[in-house]
Amino acid sequence: MRTSVPPPHGYVRIELDDGEALHALHPKAILAYRGAARGREDRIMDAGGIYRKRKWVRSLLRGPSELLLGLPPGFGLEAVDVPAGSDLLFDFRHVLFYSDGMALKPRIQKLKTAWITKELTRMRFSGPGTIGILTAGGLARIDLDEEQPLFIDASALVAFPESASIRLSVYGNPLASQHMNVQWELRGTGSALIQTGSFDRSLPELLEKGGFIRRTLRELLPFGGVYIK
Repeated sequence: MRTSVPPPHGYVRIELDDGEALHALHPKAILAYRGAARGREDRIMDAGGIYRKRKWVRSLLRGPSELLLGLPPGFGLEAVDVPAGSDLLFDFRHVLFYSDGMALKPRIQKLKTAWITKELTRMRFSGPGTIGILTAGGLARIDLDEEQPLFIDASALVAFPESASIRLSVYGNPLASQHMNVQWELRGTGSALIQTGSFDRSLPELLEKGGFIRRTLRELLPFGGVYIK
């Protein structure tokens, strides 16, 4: 399987050799297909897939073939190679496709965690194989440590090792902890995958509307963001 994403992001081109196949979880994202007509086989998702992806159908595509997959505005795609024995748990909402032959197994999250993150399960993919991950921005890999905790914005965490110790947390002094998004605190071995397009949503506005005094008044005065433009 070969993938290429031209700048700017907007679509991904995938080439499958003879004997290769992949599962596309969003069939309507297939903009163009070149290959034998019988090389595409649509199937009904299982109940878990329907719940997590809000889709009823997935497509199995076989090579030799070539296809274009459209990407949502502002999103990119990263092809992640998953080796045999990998214990990475993925946020299934980010998965656009995965290569045929991989085994999928849902892992139930703790009730408290699921309540806050709105994620009842994470998906474990057993390789070897390739997963296409939709990301806001790029995809960064950060190694974990068993002693030193790693704090990650909950909206940015795409995957983490199942063997890792993970809990919801905040950090810093009281002012910092009161003004940050919920964080995942991870310890262990292996790596976490993080989408890098998640950042302070007010930053573009600040850059566009500049002016230190104006920004300060908007922050400090009651309803300053409403009256001071």
